[in-house]
Amino acid sequence: MNLAALAEQNLAEFGEYERLVFEGKSYTNRELNRQAARLSSALLALGLAPDDKVVVMMPNGPEVLVAYEGIWRGGMTAIPVLFLLEAHELRYILDDSGAKAIVTSPDVHPKVAQAARDIARPVHVIVTGGRETLPPGCLRFDDLVATHPPLETIAARDRHDIATILYTSGTTGKPKGVMQTHHNLHANALNAWNTATNRERGQMALVVLPLAHTFGLSVMIGGYLFGSRGVLMRWFNPEAALELIQRHKVSLMAGVPTMFVYMLMHPNADRYDTSSVTRWIVGAAPMPMEQLRAFEKKFGGTMYVGYGLTESCPTVAAEREGMPRKPGSTGVPVEGVQVKIVDDGGKELPRGEIGEVIARGENVSPGYYNNPEATAETFRDGWLFTGDMGYLDDENYLFIVERKKDLIIRGGLNVYPKDVEEVIHRYPGVQEVAVVGVPDTMMGEEVCAYIAPGSGVEITPAQIIEHCQANLAKYKTPKFVEFVSALPKTTLGKIQKKEIRKMAAARFGK
Repeated sequence: MNLAALAEQNLAEFGEYERLVFEGKSYTNRELNRQAARLSSALLALGLAPDDKVVVMMPNGPEVLVAYEGIWRGGMTAIPVLFLLEAHELRYILDDSGAKAIVTSPDVHPKVAQAARDIARPVHVIVTGGRETLPPGCLRFDDLVATHPPLETIAARDRHDIATILYTSGTTGKPKGVMQTHHNLHANALNAWNTATNRERGQMALVVLPLAHTFGLSVMIGGYLFGSRGVLMRWFNPEAALELIQRHKVSLMAGVPTMFVYMLMHPNADRYDTSSVTRWIVGAAPMPMEQLRAFEKKFGGTMYVGYGLTESCPTVAAEREGMPRKPGSTGVPVEGVQVKIVDDGGKELPRGEIGEVIARGENVSPGYYNNPEATAETFRDGWLFTGDMGYLDDENYLFIVERKKDLIIRGGLNVYPKDVEEVIHRYPGVQEVAVVGVPDTMMGEEVCAYIAPGSGVEITPAQIIEHCQANLAKYKTPKFVEFVSALPKTTLGKIQKKEIRKMAAARFGK
């Protein structure tokens, strides 16, 4: 099953219709499909072949949908990359994946150029936008689409062929490339389709999630099955989102908690009519129940909570229409996914007991690209060991109570403390550092660094923040920096992050 076939299936089942609205311009499903077929032909003409890798790094836009479908149509693998990442982070992805082409936008191109500068192999850089913004030596996206005939055949792909590789930061400090097969992503879309009780076709959705994020990617793919229409935002803005909901009578929006909190707290929120929305879907991070209820009261509709991971492509469990809400729960496992709670030895625990959440299903990734050690640790005997702690109640509702790993989720984006700690350790005079998340009303969590400088060393928070901004994506940069004489440790000398989290929450949490 090649995911590009879903676009053909969408056309056959629903006919031609307005598939996308972006910044005032409308695009039909047939128009997007034809552009993708032409781009696929262009990529093959450039010498790419099935299984070659193509990075897509740019803000949301119709070209992202066209790029994914075009890449898949030719049997190639898409590597979605958040445009917020810095050049050295992209460089690692290029080196690890062996990507032969990059699709980007003029505003992101400087980082792409810096990352690709010392790559020994040739890398085709394809840039969207007008000719006046085309950097030297690059190919123009629109010219490739306009000058190549559509590729009429779709490359055959089987259940083991990789559709996407999504790089997520790892606890070792090196990003891990989560392999998602065509079968994984199709199975996840089918799970959502079969689980849904409201299968209204042609509904208008507001698409605010980054299409480079596994959540946004799954929403895009599901749209083919549901025959959905979408209003796409280049990037999220709370008031713009509310205005688009009112103008287009949007009935569905999926987002991360931070987006909904910004909408809830926006001073102009009362000016907009959101009565058309019946479903708000929240995932990627916990949504506090108090804020969820306040949001529903203010904007109407029902908010449904889900839980998933990039490694599960992404959905594991979700609340469903018609099922009682249980505060703190992420609903029940979606159709096609089995969930168990196990102890440290992998033994299944009784209902109500807290342990590690593990899951299996057709949507679970086969593992990490070029990383057999991490694959063996996380994927065992067909089960995905999530690293999250939780429990199942007697009615099979899943409750996530704590992250086993030290992952920080800021605004729905993952931040691994090790990434930040390694950068801070490079600053002269830093002796010890521990990075933790602190509760934050707007972002869910903020990044906080506790630092023990060397004896007689003077460092300011501003210096650390400036250093991090120069070496990390902005969302990974600590908001809070605290200096202490020594970090709390166990008798074995291991830093006690649990105690540091308590300290950080008491001082900075809100």
